[in-house]
Amino acid sequence: MNKLKPLNTKTKSYNSKINLLSSQGCHHQVINVFSSMLLSNIPTDTHTYPSLIKACTSLNLLSHGFLVHNHVIINGFSSDSHIGSSLIHFYAKTQDVGYARKVFDQIPDRNVVPWTSIIGCYTRNGDVNMGFYMFDEMRRQGVMPSSVTLLSLLCRDLEIERVKCMHCCVVSYGFQRDTALMNSLMNVYSKCVSIDDAGRLFEFIEERDIVSWNILISGYASVGKSCQIVQLMHEMKEEGFNLDNQTFGSLVSAIATGSNHGMGKLVHGQIIRSEVDLNINLQTSLMVMYYKCGNIDAAIRIFEQNQDNDVFSWTTMVSGLVQNGCADKALVFFSRMLNSKLQPSTVTIASALAACAQLNSFRLGTSIQGYMLRQGMTPDIPVENSLISLYAKCSHLEQMLTIFYRMSKRDLVSWNALITGCAQNGELDRALSFFNEMRKNHQKPDSFTVVTLLQGCASIGALHQGKWVHNFVTRNYLRPSILVDTALIDMYSKCGDLDSAQKCFDNTLHRDLILWSSIIAGYGCHGEGNIALKLYSDFLHTEIKPNHVIFLSVLSACSHNGLVDEGLTIFESMKKDFGIQPRLEHHACIVDLLCRAGRVNEAFMFYKENFPEPSLDVLGILLDGFRTSDNKEFSEMIVREIISLKPSDAGNFVQLARSYASMNKWDGKGEALVRMRSLGLKKLPGWSYIELHGEINIFFMQHSSHPLLETIVSVLKTLNVENQQMLTVCSGFRLKVSEPDAAAPMEFQMSLVL
Repeated sequence: MNKLKPLNTKTKSYNSKINLLSSQGCHHQVINVFSSMLLSNIPTDTHTYPSLIKACTSLNLLSHGFLVHNHVIINGFSSDSHIGSSLIHFYAKTQDVGYARKVFDQIPDRNVVPWTSIIGCYTRNGDVNMGFYMFDEMRRQGVMPSSVTLLSLLCRDLEIERVKCMHCCVVSYGFQRDTALMNSLMNVYSKCVSIDDAGRLFEFIEERDIVSWNILISGYASVGKSCQIVQLMHEMKEEGFNLDNQTFGSLVSAIATGSNHGMGKLVHGQIIRSEVDLNINLQTSLMVMYYKCGNIDAAIRIFEQNQDNDVFSWTTMVSGLVQNGCADKALVFFSRMLNSKLQPSTVTIASALAACAQLNSFRLGTSIQGYMLRQGMTPDIPVENSLISLYAKCSHLEQMLTIFYRMSKRDLVSWNALITGCAQNGELDRALSFFNEMRKNHQKPDSFTVVTLLQGCASIGALHQGKWVHNFVTRNYLRPSILVDTALIDMYSKCGDLDSAQKCFDNTLHRDLILWSSIIAGYGCHGEGNIALKLYSDFLHTEIKPNHVIFLSVLSACSHNGLVDEGLTIFESMKKDFGIQPRLEHHACIVDLLCRAGRVNEAFMFYKENFPEPSLDVLGILLDGFRTSDNKEFSEMIVREIISLKPSDAGNFVQLARSYASMNKWDGKGEALVRMRSLGLKKLPGWSYIELHGEINIFFMQHSSHPLLETIVSVLKTLNVENQQMLTVCSGFRLKVSEPDAAAPMEFQMSLVL
């Protein structure tokens, strides 16, 4: 006994050191003390391991954690509930739920601690159903849950019914005074967009802290309730709580999620008036908010006012500009970042590559890729995804495939980028092949995947493939979805199947502006102008406010169907009744509308009045109109204006030569052709294409480059011979109608003339 006592005292001493260091967060020193304990041959006990396992978990030292677990087993401490709970936390951190469950099952007398640990392990790793199952099993075995147990179940992905059940448990077990638990419950209510329940719960919290106020303010911000936010801020000040960086930070983040620009400006003003320390994190949050709201200038001003921008701020600038379609500005800021000697992160690189993809700049994209390689940066999945998109946008499909096949891991974005690249470059058969390969690799397609495929089908009129994608959507329950429904209507419309487009429209529960615009444009392009106008009339009876897109669809429908008066009336109502100023494309529709109706002079006057700068496309419309009306002088004038705008296009000189020829001005024709040749220009031959089995077959005028040309010519000759034979036979028939009599009012007799 005398020999054992000092050893026990030394063990307690080392345990005290380990626990003290653990409470101070000195996890490296915890491991060092344990190592010296082993070197000194001092025995361990059940109090040694929980803090040690916590240190391995915090430092993410997987191999050390496994060794400690082995040490626990060797020393016979596996049945200890506190050690078991610590091991469950460790395996939960490593996302190895199976090992965590094995540790749990080996604990013979399980109290609330291991039950809480295993429940938290399941919920933190996304298996909420299993977490609730273990909670029910715990109660069936007579173990009373603690407030920590309930806290571990309150994850953000809960359904509202389960949140209400947890609320009942909080009340029934008497945990209403636990502020942390009540705050978490209120937070989950707000995440479930049940902000009224969150507000009522807030009133029942007896001891509110700053977190309570922040959660409710963020919840109101996420649903756009500005009046309640202002009221809460005043109440918060009255109760002695100061608005701090955390309050404003969570509030700004919530506003950014909802893209509420007005409220964002209001909160920004509050931040300035409160004289709170505007640190780099809060400034970056404000930049993100303004970018999400589309206010680029405000975001840039905040960035320029800060002299100590870090990598995260620069990355926010670059990515925000890319997301708002300002790729050129994004690359300017990326260049400034490099000049400031700051090392960009992989997120910055991915954003810069996305900017190059927007600009179709292959040269800049490859130079950024080269910079990354020179700096020894290892590309992660987002960078590789951006490279795939870059090569796809620049039509370098082989390089795109090389990047894709070299990826060690691929996510959904990788597959979507690959399929999008193939579809946008006319390789629909490849896109569908990769779509099938994606499913074989157990990567579930999402709505973006099928929208990309439907857009590819629509671009080449591949109705059969589009129907196949539609069937996939139905079988995998990807509807209802506004994006998918709109893509289906657009695909069927562009493939000429208006009945199917109408069925998709009728089956859509929630219709937005783009959906209405798609169905109206579909009918308008296929000669059903009256139906398009009827749909526009139905749209006006909804509560949706029209925008410039739907007016463009309606005006285009009127133009394609000769509905001149209706089109002009709608154009006027656009300005007078809805306060929408027409853009250049709306004016172009009116020019086209008048030209198709033969009112070319009126169209020309309208062009002169509404186009301060010349427009090539509209001049082309006018040229077709003047040619149709045989106005040669105006045709020549417009062709000359087109050439002045785009002198590098051989087609414009050919147009001018034809205008001279139509007026018998042969010298002018020769001069135009000589000038075209002197500039080294050649007119591209006319071409057309047809889609067959997902593959595009292109045919050029007076060209014999198609690989199946001989077969095509042979089939055409056969069809021509058969057609001639059919005409010869049909010319031998004549239709005779007999005179009517009482017995037979009309009798048709056909006799063969030999």
